[in-house]
This record gives sequence, C-alpha cells and structure tokens, in this order.
Amino acid sequence: MISQPSRHCTVELQALPSRIRQVRRIVSAQLRYWHLDPLIDQAALGVTELLSNVHRHAEPDKECTVEIELLLDRLTVSVHDHDPRLPEVHDADPFDTCGRGLAMVAAVSESWGVCPQGDAGKTVWFTLPAPAPSATVPSYPVYDAVAKTPARSAVAG
Repeated sequence: MISQPSRHCTVELQALPSRIRQVRRIVSAQLRYWHLDPLIDQAALGVTELLSNVHRHAEPDKECTVEIELLLDRLTVSVHDHDPRLPEVHDADPFDTCGRGLAMVAAVSESWGVCPQGDAGKTVWFTLPAPAPSATVPSYPVYDAVAKTPARSAVAG
C-alpha cells in the first residue's frame, strides 16, 4: 500500500531482496515527483541499507514500513520494523563483505538515529537537507482568448 498525501509517502512491505529493489525505485520516483532529484542517490542508498538490515536481522518477521517525509528544508527517510533489538554501527575490516550499512547511512546523511518502540519494534531514520525550491516561470506563452493570439505576459516579459 502506498499513500502520498502532499509531501509524505508510506510503503508497507516484506523486506525481501526483490521488494527492496522496488522500494528503491518508488523512493526515487517520489523524489523526482517532488523535484528533489539531487537527493535520489543518497536516499536510495540509505533506504536500501536500512531495508537490507531488516532483511538480514529483523525477527520475528520481515514486515516493515518505509516513510519518506519532506518538512520545510529536511527530507526524513525512516524504516520501522517489529524487532525491538537496536542496530549497532560496526567497524568493518577492509575485506569484510558486509557490516558497513549504518556507517554508510551516517556518511551520506545529515543525521540519523533509532527510535526504540519497546515490544512494537523500532524505527531507524536518517535526514537529508532538501534544496530550496526554485521559482520557475512557465516557458509557454500566455494565450489571449479574446484576440486568439499569444499575449505577452508581464512575468514572461
């Protein structure tokens, strides 16, 4: 299920590899829709790492909820799962093939953290600074319905 009221998007899923790829595409498309293209790579990497942690470690199930929310100049991406155990950042050895997920989230985000929710699980989140929206002027001419010709707009010059 996906809900998209204004600047908020929620996706409920089982954190399986095929679903993680789908959510990555959903997050990318949503950010494109919000004109936040510069944040796509960081947000997609971060959500992939958080969902991979759910896939590898969460118990008793892999059910989770991904939320992305834009408030003012901050994008927050969060993943809630049902496992009350809190994640830990590990110092991975150079030749380790896993164990760097949270360190990567910390590296690409402005801030991150964990909100324990007791027996209901936890929410792991990260934030990214959102670029200020640019005011755009339409590139099409304003149509004068009376004269049936393109009219000069005071904005367009």
